[in-house]
Amino acid sequence: MSEVLGHQDEAKTRDVTVHASRLTEYRDPFGACPADAKVALCLDVEEGASEVTLCYTYGLYSFSYHEEPMHRLSVRRYRSELALPHEPGLLFYWFRYVNAEGNTVYYVASGDSKNGEGMIYHEPPRVGPDDDKYPYAFQITVFNKDFVTPDTIKGAMIYQIFPDRFRRDIGFDYDAMVKAEDRPERIFHRSWYEDVDIEGKPETGYLACDFYGGSLDGITEKLDYIKSLGINIVYLNPIFCARSSHRYDTADYLNVDPILGGNEAFTRLVKAADERGIKIVIDGVFSHTGADSKYFNKFGRYDGVGAYESYCDGKESKFRTWYNFYRDEDGNVNYDSWWGFPDLPNVNEDDLAYRNFIFGEDGVVDKWTKEGAGGIRLDVSDELPDGFIRQMRDTLKEKTGGKGILIGEVWEDASNKCSYGSYRDFILGNTHDSVMGYPFRKILLEYLYGYYNADVLDARLEGYRERYPAEAYYSIMNLVSSHDVPRVLTSLSKPEDNDDRKIQQGMKIASADYDDCVRLARIAYAIQIGYIGACSLYYGDEVLMEGYKDPFNRRTYPWERLSVKQEENLMFTRRIARLRTDNDCLRTGYYKTLLADGGLFAFERYLKDGKDFFGKEAKGSRKIVLLTNKSDEPQYVSLDDTSEGLKAVREEKVTVPLSNRYIVGGTSSGKMELGIPPKSFVFVLY
Repeated sequence: MSEVLGHQDEAKTRDVTVHASRLTEYRDPFGACPADAKVALCLDVEEGASEVTLCYTYGLYSFSYHEEPMHRLSVRRYRSELALPHEPGLLFYWFRYVNAEGNTVYYVASGDSKNGEGMIYHEPPRVGPDDDKYPYAFQITVFNKDFVTPDTIKGAMIYQIFPDRFRRDIGFDYDAMVKAEDRPERIFHRSWYEDVDIEGKPETGYLACDFYGGSLDGITEKLDYIKSLGINIVYLNPIFCARSSHRYDTADYLNVDPILGGNEAFTRLVKAADERGIKIVIDGVFSHTGADSKYFNKFGRYDGVGAYESYCDGKESKFRTWYNFYRDEDGNVNYDSWWGFPDLPNVNEDDLAYRNFIFGEDGVVDKWTKEGAGGIRLDVSDELPDGFIRQMRDTLKEKTGGKGILIGEVWEDASNKCSYGSYRDFILGNTHDSVMGYPFRKILLEYLYGYYNADVLDARLEGYRERYPAEAYYSIMNLVSSHDVPRVLTSLSKPEDNDDRKIQQGMKIASADYDDCVRLARIAYAIQIGYIGACSLYYGDEVLMEGYKDPFNRRTYPWERLSVKQEENLMFTRRIARLRTDNDCLRTGYYKTLLADGGLFAFERYLKDGKDFFGKEAKGSRKIVLLTNKSDEPQYVSLDDTSEGLKAVREEKVTVPLSNRYIVGGTSSGKMELGIPPKSFVFVLY
């Protein structure tokens, strides 16, 4: 029916029951499918089996269960063809039959199998949103047939910046910073190189209210530096007025924090970025606001009547219906808040007045798209109603002619994420273009930690590729660090988990482990560059910044104080980034795993007849192979254009097929043997 995206078909005569969801021999076409498509499913059964039945259930918020007898093709093979639902959603399936002993058994999905093979189990899968999902069902993600993501995000190079900590502008004035928003709980760092605050002021305790004076103009002045890293999208953590330095407690959605330079600085940044081919994506926090905001105004710092005063004193406020208040048994005022933090009152996203403020004329989306924002990253997407996110997508696309990028903060598998008692509409073509790649980070780092070998790494990555629509998978924000997780270099040192901030503050990689951690971090970046999706670089990772949990992953970039090793790694990052910017096959090319064995993981990205996966003309190399060796021993690799495939042999050599020639470090030939050093990698271009 269609060409498989992944491993080539490997039809074999087997004596066991098998369905391999990643081989077109058993499921055609591969992966997620558009609504109304047809999918062929085959099952090989053990001898003596009877009553072979396909079981499936489909839907999203509610599910419909069905069974159908499978058509017998041969002694052991059975087949069914499904016309997929018209509505985007999920289809879960499994198989049931009576074995030779007369027992009813089920063939269900199994984790970490090479080609999506399943296993026999004594009971059917559990697929309800609140179920303990074991055993697993096979999944087909059914997406909107009109789902298209902007070309800007497919295979993008993203640079994430925590604005207060990236760079002060050349006109920085400490006294002006203090006067811009001088509040009693705030701490202002005179020196850029002071460590982050972990205590706060004695009268308040820690509130994440320390400021360094990083600004949007400081980012503008470093756009050439950012561009040298191959970046085409800059994602900014929140920039709107707020009490804290992280600014996830929004105080005013329509104005940039004065400490960051105000709205005029944003205009300058967007203009300068556009001249360099860089889009600016802003962070939108719409599930809650700050208690200290013009909308809630709990502390009376803003003009007008906020929702808190309105509820307490009965005064009229246009913001009153945004929030949910109640009184406890003692008559004290309470309200719904984000994870119980009183400084972050929850917003009722279904309130039409609130939605009009966000989506209406002169509302939040309208204003910032007119100001040139290239997209929005939604904070805590799984805490926003699907309807709200759908309206966000529709509004953003309307305001930008379809070019605006919508990224969601989703930490789990976005194809089958459940929250609030339901599966979620996250990557079915109705909401996000992309989500943050925290599953990618987890899979990759656990592999580099040594928790499992490359076969498991590959199986888990292939599982996501199978479940995500290609439009989304090529756009996923694949990251290894962010403002919410320890930096990659620190993570690779595997520090003991500890929530004591004083202990976290003193965490440094031991000198004996430092070089190994750097080598592993470079492998991680090479895989980010080579693999499908958008490669996301958190500011400072290019110069080996360390830092455990928040706030230590948010330290200031060490301008003017880079060590020799940091300078070397900066040059490395620039050099590797050019591979993706110069070769479209690494952005939007086809993908194939070549080898996943022990500590050796190799794959290729390639074009077909000069065109990428989406049928567009592509520049650069027609194929690039990445070979990574995370083990402590060298791996010997033979590149041979006469080979039929890539496989490990007893002499610890690996063969990679090349149709014409290859280029490694500028050298071309028809055949060559390489020794990949421990904790290293090689890109092969041809």
